[in-house]
Amino acid sequence: MSGGEVAGILVAVFWAILVSFLAVVLVRLAQVLKATTKLVADVTDQAVPLLADASTTVRSARTQLDRVDAIASDVQEVTSNASALSSTVASTFGGPLVKVAAFGYGVRKALGKNGTAPEDVPRKTPRRNVIVGRTVPAARRRKQKG
Repeated sequence: MSGGEVAGILVAVFWAILVSFLAVVLVRLAQVLKATTKLVADVTDQAVPLLADASTTVRSARTQLDRVDAIASDVQEVTSNASALSSTVASTFGGPLVKVAAFGYGVRKALGKNGTAPEDVPRKTPRRNVIVGRTVPAARRRKQKG
């Protein structure tokens, strides 16, 4: 055999190995594609019911939000009505009540509290001033404790 024939046989062997390797790769790729197709089909079968449930949940949530919106608008109306009522009561009864309270204060001031003399008359017992830092005499401390 000549050198060209040996080289041709070597090229043919390498070519056969390369084709075998590519055939194995293509077979593995076909298996991966089959598994991927099955996986996508399974996901699709499971996703359709999940999407239907999600759609139902979103509709239910929207209904509940509409109800909450109606309740919030009713609360706002009640709040404005309460505010208007409060201002009406304050303007109606506020002035006369202040006048009655002032009159009562004047009468108490004139007559003195609980039938005693007015505050302008000197008291019988002198007022004591508290000075911070001074201690109470011992005799008074015993009276306070007992």
